[in-house]
Amino acid sequence: MAISKPTPLYPTFIELKDLRLSDYPELNSFLSDLPEWCFEHWTWTKSFLEYTGRNKSKHTYVRFRNEIERFLLWSFVIKEKPIDEYRKTDILEYADFCWKPPVTWIGTVNTDRFILSNGFYKTNSKWRPYKLQAPKSQDDKAVDKKKYRPSQQTLTSTFTAITAFYKYLMSEELCLGNPAQIAKKDCRYFITDSQVKEIKRLSEAQWQYVLDTAVNMADNDANCERNLFIIASLKTMFLRISELSERENWLPTMGHFWQDENGNWWLKVFGKGRKLRDTTVPPDFLPFLQRYRSSRQLSALPANGENTVLVEKIRGQGGMTSRHLRRLVQEVFDQAYKRMKEAQGEEKALKLKQASTHWLRHTGASMEIERGRALKDLSEDLGHASMATTDTIYVQTENKKRAESGKKRKV
Repeated sequence: MAISKPTPLYPTFIELKDLRLSDYPELNSFLSDLPEWCFEHWTWTKSFLEYTGRNKSKHTYVRFRNEIERFLLWSFVIKEKPIDEYRKTDILEYADFCWKPPVTWIGTVNTDRFILSNGFYKTNSKWRPYKLQAPKSQDDKAVDKKKYRPSQQTLTSTFTAITAFYKYLMSEELCLGNPAQIAKKDCRYFITDSQVKEIKRLSEAQWQYVLDTAVNMADNDANCERNLFIIASLKTMFLRISELSERENWLPTMGHFWQDENGNWWLKVFGKGRKLRDTTVPPDFLPFLQRYRSSRQLSALPANGENTVLVEKIRGQGGMTSRHLRRLVQEVFDQAYKRMKEAQGEEKALKLKQASTHWLRHTGASMEIERGRALKDLSEDLGHASMATTDTIYVQTENKKRAESGKKRKV
């Protein structure tokens, strides 16, 4: 039987490094009430997550933590079988569970796993292993938990994490095989996708509303110069939101803008996979950089080796987290949606209600393809390991031809 309120098993990576179960009384009690092998597997997973947190990105740690936590909870309280005894059929049974988890395991909001209270980390009673949220464009945020189904991307993430977990256990000589790797090809929930890929991007008109809104906000409030700079940077230089944020091993500074001997401007970016790249900075972007620097009482353009934080907090010191940066972008999206809806109607403005920060990267790259920029140059600016990735995501020429020829059909 599923427990009515599943217990979170692992905190953030920073807290995990110094974790003492005596500081987590409810977690300690939960583990103590389980068979001895459960605590051993919990310890194995703790070591795996410590390894992941040290050697991978913060995002990878969070993703693997979420997936393996669910897997362990299912193993402990549903399957009640040690994971080193699993075969392919056990993993496929877990896939069945993930496809339709009990509603008591599904939450509707993001919550912290543990809450610090009187010196102890108490379990957050609102936390659940699975999450179902209404789309951003849906005004009524109520959802029916019985309709939860994981996406293909979620299923892939589940198998990726469990496969990596078993590979780690094998390398530590704790398991003899990797049942997840064998089970994936037989999982009935995976669908072979040959659909036309829809790029999540803004149209020219929608982007213009976003840019005009950000400029208007900045003209009326100096604090919003930051919003404008973030919006322009994400779209023009195809940045991921994490590439503007302060991270444990990287802080973007103004000195990461640099000029070569030919007068070309570049931005040094610490990107996905812990790879450094230099992305081109077009002259059209420089006025946005200059007005943002002016609002911070800095010189017009960055000096060589300047250590000033690239996107600074209004209050306090240092850079901003991805969460805070997303909030600033969302403020612009919300205002742009209202303006475009009033001027052109709900249908034309709807994508602004659905958009996320990553849409700006897709928008900028798609517009570059449309203006005929060389695929190789764009691929390097995007930080893709292969031109094939850029081609698959952004080049839609054949699909456009097919759609156009399809219009000639008669009823």
